[in-house]
Amino acid sequence: MNLLFGFAPFLLFVILSRLSADLALWLAFASSFIVTVRDFVESPNLRLLDGASLALFGLLALGRGFFMPGLSLAAVRTIMEAGLCLVIFYSLFRGQPFSLQYASRDSIEPHWPLPDFLRVNRLISLSWGAGFAAMGLADGAVAFAAVPFYVGIAMNIIVLSFCISFTLRYPVLAARRLPR
Repeated sequence: MNLLFGFAPFLLFVILSRLSADLALWLAFASSFIVTVRDFVESPNLRLLDGASLALFGLLALGRGFFMPGLSLAAVRTIMEAGLCLVIFYSLFRGQPFSLQYASRDSIEPHWPLPDFLRVNRLISLSWGAGFAAMGLADGAVAFAAVPFYVGIAMNIIVLSFCISFTLRYPVLAARRLPR
């Protein structure tokens, strides 16, 4: 569940972006700042997703607000999703899935074997990385290939629903399969 708080700025952006892209960017930046500072005060380690969200939303809010005000919402969404996708796949490439920073080995079962624990976190991270890749491709098609905007919205809803559901359910299912 802690992991979903890491995605709160992105979810806020997705929800508010149809009202106003600029407002959504600035509120997502403020939200990511709050999440980052709150977590940093608790333990002086910057989580990869928090730092990436803070940087991406900050740069996009400044860029769209002051340098490229004509940047379309679909292009902004594509940049954001591509950035988060790259960060997630970078964490997997390093062998340290970003979800490990949010996970607690005893949050579901008191005795998780390390290989199973790592496998669960790799799959959760992979699902989010693949999800952001799919959303980025859909929004990129909307921005650059004249695909209707509802295609991007539908892909976002489907992918976010899947990723959130998978994040909440898969660890519980994997814990049930552990030998007791």
